[in-house]
Amino acid sequence: MTPESAELERLLTEIRKCRHCVGSSVRRPLPHEPRPVLRASATARIGVCSQAPGTRVHASGKPFTDPSGNRLREWMGVTPEEFYDERKVAIVPMGFCFPGQDAKGGDLPPRRECAGLWHERVFDALPQLELILVVGSYAQNWHLKDAAGKTLQETMLAWREHLDRGEGRRRYLPLPHPSWRNNAWLKRNLWFEEELLPVLRQEVRALL
Repeated sequence: MTPESAELERLLTEIRKCRHCVGSSVRRPLPHEPRPVLRASATARIGVCSQAPGTRVHASGKPFTDPSGNRLREWMGVTPEEFYDERKVAIVPMGFCFPGQDAKGGDLPPRRECAGLWHERVFDALPQLELILVVGSYAQNWHLKDAAGKTLQETMLAWREHLDRGEGRRRYLPLPHPSWRNNAWLKRNLWFEEELLPVLRQEVRALL
């Protein structure tokens, strides 16, 4: 094991033991036991940064084990075996634990604490990342910062600019969340399937 891999393993162990969101000082603690869900390796060249685990992922402990995951893998043009190969693909959501649900049964936003506590450290420990898929507005706002649009639509329409801009060797490609809740958006924006997905699949295949 390389020093980089050993350092990342120590960090992942620390994250998986995290109970910050159930502490006595937390204003709105998690309504359940924490179960941080992420996957990473110091050799991964592709990063997937999305929102937060849902109920199914909280139960399985494995990211994207739901219909959203099926759609995301279809978008990327990868098999489950390729997607879950930690040596090649890191999966780092904005919130590591399922945040709970609102009164209408929808998932709450990812916990803000995760980004402040962990994200910079995690991405610093992934030196080989070349392409980061920023899935949904929470991930886009954190990774793209001031370059993110005021709305998901604005950010998505500028996807080529975000992909070409990058930082050093890292490049960023925004995606809508693959949830069924975005079906209407996908129907209104046919260019996503016609123009963006072929580029996404080409970029992913080259890095795999």
